[in-house]
Amino acid sequence: MNKVILIGNLTADPELRQTQSGVPMCTFRLAVQRRFANAQGVREADFINIIAWRQTAELCSRFLTKGRKCAVVGSLQTRSYDAQDGTKRYVTEVVADEVEFIGSQQGGQNQYNAGDVPPPPEPPASYQSNTGFTQVDDDELPF
Repeated sequence: MNKVILIGNLTADPELRQTQSGVPMCTFRLAVQRRFANAQGVREADFINIIAWRQTAELCSRFLTKGRKCAVVGSLQTRSYDAQDGTKRYVTEVVADEVEFIGSQQGGQNQYNAGDVPPPPEPPASYQSNTGFTQVDDDELPF
């Protein structure tokens, strides 16, 4: 299983690019605090590279800014390449499956409009909710 869950703050504005075939990709770096403080009582941070693809990339580019807190769920990926000086370089990054924007933009204003995400459709007037659950008294529970 390869699953990563992170919550942190962006260290810089995200960078949106496109592959040669036109697929949007967005890269950004999260500063994620460690769970425990060091010997001096300071909680250090790790700086983790994130890459998002397609619609997630476009949304990240649009709504995330430096300092903004977000949660990322994805998988860890390692790749390598040959640098111009002939050495082999390794890159470890998180490929985002989900990105959740936490808190508000700096200054208390969000950059998105209510029209960006349509509200869920209203059920028709003839719709009757049938969840299939039966009301049970707590005394009837076997545990």
